[in-house]
Amino acid sequence: MNEQDESKNGAEERADEIKDFGGLTAKNSLGNIHCLSIIGQIEGHYALGDGQKATKYEHILPLLVSIEQDEEVDGLLILLNTMGGDVEAGLAIAEVIASMKKPTVSVVLGGGHSIGVPLAVASKKSFIVPSATMTIHPVRLNGLVVGVPQSFVYFQEMQKRIINFICDHSRAEKDKIYELMMRPDMIATDVGSIIEGREAVEYGLIDEIGGLDRALEALREMIAGKK
Repeated sequence: MNEQDESKNGAEERADEIKDFGGLTAKNSLGNIHCLSIIGQIEGHYALGDGQKATKYEHILPLLVSIEQDEEVDGLLILLNTMGGDVEAGLAIAEVIASMKKPTVSVVLGGGHSIGVPLAVASKKSFIVPSATMTIHPVRLNGLVVGVPQSFVYFQEMQKRIINFICDHSRAEKDKIYELMMRPDMIATDVGSIIEGREAVEYGLIDEIGGLDRALEALREMIAGKK
């Protein structure tokens, strides 16, 4: 097999990897970095319609385990552009990312809304581009809700889990997150806040303003330090 055939086969393998898992492993002399995209809506226990872009947590969880175990992967770059989705599925992914020993860096591109906020802060270093936004709002539930006090308590406890995770993995303060979550004057027919990139850094949610170049630079520094 000549170099041209090998290059063609390599390109086809990378294309299949992106199609099947929404990511690929980029290799060079500075380190092998797996790029994982979390896009669209986080799909939970119920499948979304065929016309919707979705990140399936049953695909992401074992993929994260394989990245952590793969001796050829030095670090993980997470590209986020998500509207949010299933709370428990999103938190499950975020918890796995937060517990990884390998260097992890996230970049919010476009948006990191709702449960996308814990996903953005779960990595060891987080970035956001200036044009991106993040939406912070109370927990919502679709479908039948039993009108009893226990339902309200359940919502409160779920909200606490989300706020605690965000604050445990960022510089954000609980009182500020709760204030942004309950703001009544920004989102039509709802409560919550939409914050832009620089505000996310100001509030301590995200570490730095930056795009792909800064994220890769930070990840390579973390890889070099670990080696």
